[in-house]
Amino acid sequence: MDAQPCVQLWCLLTAGALAAVSGAPVQDSPATGKFWHISDLHLDYTYHMTEDPTKVCFSSKGHPVLNPGEFGDYMCDSPYELIQSALNFMKQAGHLTDFIIWTGDSPPHVPVKKLSTNIVIQTLSNMTDTIRKYFPDLQVYPALGNHDYWPQDQFPVSTNEIYQAAADLWQPWLKPEALKTLREGGFYSQLVQPGLRLLSLNTNLYYSPNKETVNMMDPAGQLQWLLETLESSRQSNEKVYVIAHVPIGYLPYAFNTTALRQVHNERLVQIFRKYSDVIVGQFYGHTHRDSIMVLLDDQGTPVSSLFVTPAVTPIKNAREPYSNNPGVRLYKYDPQSFAMLDVVQYFLNLTEANEEQKANWKLEYTMTEVFDIKDVEPQSLLKLAKSFATPHSKAFEKYFNHFMVSYNDTIVCQGLCKVLQVCAVQFLDSATYRQCVEGWLSAEGLDDNLP
Repeated sequence: MDAQPCVQLWCLLTAGALAAVSGAPVQDSPATGKFWHISDLHLDYTYHMTEDPTKVCFSSKGHPVLNPGEFGDYMCDSPYELIQSALNFMKQAGHLTDFIIWTGDSPPHVPVKKLSTNIVIQTLSNMTDTIRKYFPDLQVYPALGNHDYWPQDQFPVSTNEIYQAAADLWQPWLKPEALKTLREGGFYSQLVQPGLRLLSLNTNLYYSPNKETVNMMDPAGQLQWLLETLESSRQSNEKVYVIAHVPIGYLPYAFNTTALRQVHNERLVQIFRKYSDVIVGQFYGHTHRDSIMVLLDDQGTPVSSLFVTPAVTPIKNAREPYSNNPGVRLYKYDPQSFAMLDVVQYFLNLTEANEEQKANWKLEYTMTEVFDIKDVEPQSLLKLAKSFATPHSKAFEKYFNHFMVSYNDTIVCQGLCKVLQVCAVQFLDSATYRQCVEGWLSAEGLDDNLP
């Protein structure tokens, strides 16, 4: 008989035992600042084991699931056990962390009719409560993702049920001033500690599929608020971390495609260049893949480091040649200057976890060690990005394997695939990106690959 799915969302909070973690806890020195980054949890409350491979989860959209197990499948969004295992690993890993950033997307990838405003709010509530259960005393800074609304992507420019619910749920983490703008527009600013401010942007307002904000230059007044907040931080000698769900820049797997509308991408690039003396790190999710970007100023000088963390969910589109293993990430930073020092990426080999019926989360890489760079500041990332562009670059091979979170190390990225990856790392505005792609393809004799 088929196992029955836990269709009542509240019952997920008590479902299952905690998954095991591997190895002895790491003991860190408090001399270095540290924080966790999680993104794209995408809880699929319908996930269950059944003999019919097309009915394991709604998120597979009827496509057969090939290798389902306790911790999920590459055709499905996250079962609750997978999310529990990730948070339990983070709790038991032994890192002395200062806070968590959580860059959105709690509901699953399912047809619009399978969800509702109420289900989205319940899912946000469940994920908030689950994170708080594992980390009752740790500060969390959330950002809304494009799936954290119903219908998905259609974020409005004024207060609504979901902005209000998010503010109510996150009230234990956020100050009244932050809650006020969260209720009004889905974004906020909060002082992390003296000298360091965090800005949580609602970049879903600029997301291409959002029909609510078409032809709006500054939906919800967020860009004006951003400028004013960054200027205030500059005058107060504060440094800033920017978090958001949908990243700026060009998608590394699609030609000439920004995740945001191009007009808003160009505006944000301008703003982040203008305030690069203030912004010391940018952190995103959304793509489900692991990537970096380095923002260059108009003279080509590296001025800002951007990090896109991979998803906890392993889901892939049926037409995609690869997916990602589930991942969670730790950042290290200088507690005086707040400069970014390192990225420590952990992952779960989903196939092994299902075979062993045990969530054995492991270190995938430490960025400074695997790429032999001194830190992850803009100068170091540009040096790394340039090494990717060399023929037969071993560094790029490692980077692309990490891009998939060690999903399949036999997949090779070359030709147009490599061009798009390398240009997306270094060039975030339309003029320099197009110049990079066209120049490289012309040199490689691949001009016919241009759409």
